[in-house]
Amino acid sequence: MKQTSLTACTRLLKEKAIEVIDLKCIDLTGALHHISLPVVPGILERLLRDGVGFDGSSYGFRKVENSDMVLVPDLATAVVDPFRQAPTLSFYAHIHLTDGARTPFAQDGRHIARKAEQFLAETLGADCSWWGPEFEFYVFSRVRFDTRTSSSYYEVEHAEEFFRNAYHAANPFDVYDDFRDQACRILRQFGVHVKYHHHETGERGQQEIETYFTPLLATADNIVTVKYALFNFARQQNLSVTFMPKPMYQQSGNGMHLHLYLTRKGKNLFYRRGAYGNLSEVAHQFIGGILRHGAALSAFTNPSTNSYKRLVPGFEAPVALTFARGNRSSAIRIPKYVRAAEETRFEYRPPDATANPYLCLAAIVLAGIDGVLERIDPIAEGYGPREDSLEDPGAPPVRFLPRNLTEALDALDRDNAFLRRGGIFSEELLAQWMQLKQEEIRSIGTMPHPFEYKLYFNL
Repeated sequence: MKQTSLTACTRLLKEKAIEVIDLKCIDLTGALHHISLPVVPGILERLLRDGVGFDGSSYGFRKVENSDMVLVPDLATAVVDPFRQAPTLSFYAHIHLTDGARTPFAQDGRHIARKAEQFLAETLGADCSWWGPEFEFYVFSRVRFDTRTSSSYYEVEHAEEFFRNAYHAANPFDVYDDFRDQACRILRQFGVHVKYHHHETGERGQQEIETYFTPLLATADNIVTVKYALFNFARQQNLSVTFMPKPMYQQSGNGMHLHLYLTRKGKNLFYRRGAYGNLSEVAHQFIGGILRHGAALSAFTNPSTNSYKRLVPGFEAPVALTFARGNRSSAIRIPKYVRAAEETRFEYRPPDATANPYLCLAAIVLAGIDGVLERIDPIAEGYGPREDSLEDPGAPPVRFLPRNLTEALDALDRDNAFLRRGGIFSEELLAQWMQLKQEEIRSIGTMPHPFEYKLYFNL
């Protein structure tokens, strides 16, 4: 870390009368954790030198017998946390092992994201990948849920109830426009800048916030920050926010669409005027890699059992491993409204916010890199372009995303060499991920569901 950053953070401690240093980090599945340290003289220097120890096994990482690790703050992520009563300077942290060299931990998502960015530069000569996420979420006025040996239920109450598609609904019927305005002000305090926000299609309080393009690691950090900020702000307002992919039956699901392009020395590598979608050969090959590996990618972009209740036809959800201009049923959509060469891009629509964002974005990049290195032509391989309806009689057959998490994990088991290229995803990480997700599947698969009572209790 540059001395100027340390100097700036030390100055911030004095100017803001900071009392607490907070280190934040997500576990393997994406849940946020933190540890707080009261400010004492020289605390930042000590944290940079020694870090602070923690039990990595409690984060879903290594086995208990080898789980001591340390968190080291990334000073570039410093922000004064508006949700803490004591003046608190918050940092995202890198995870290191406790060996003499303080080796970066191979399963740390931020480490994997940085390695993916470096590998992109080494293989394709791209100095940056730029990402623009769309955050879809519901706001509920009251939520109750529980699962026990003798009870399982959920109940949500909502202030809105439209009887048609609620996309871009206006106030006074858009109840939470002021909530979104205030949330955007808070996000700006965290350094996250919003492009726009609006009501989404869901008729019971679904919202969307879209942020401006940032590089891979910053985008993954921002995804964690957006969730942290909205969860805390909703709690202050006695509301509940969820990014859960399918929180309600027969209502639109929550995605986290990702807009993406690459640059070299400020030039958009995805742009070629006059080509299909104004996309270059590199862009088409990048798309080819993502679609060829789309089933395996789902294990990281859609890593929950609930994810596949969203990925069904009829709710503008992407279900087909195809690409096209404007087709929202395709996994990859090329926005027709983009005219500027510098922002020519495509949108990968399957991901949702149950993903570990660092692993999700890194996996997508590695799939795209594989497409370019292997010169995968998405048209020759039958991925499109598909601007017609998938239900049209006589339409060519298409490949679809997995129907459930089991199918996604099976695909990952068969197809993971592209993730291990460059040593980005270790075999240990892939095995740990598979184990965690299979345990989730087993837990949910053996728990009686309330709907089963309706179907079978009196038979």
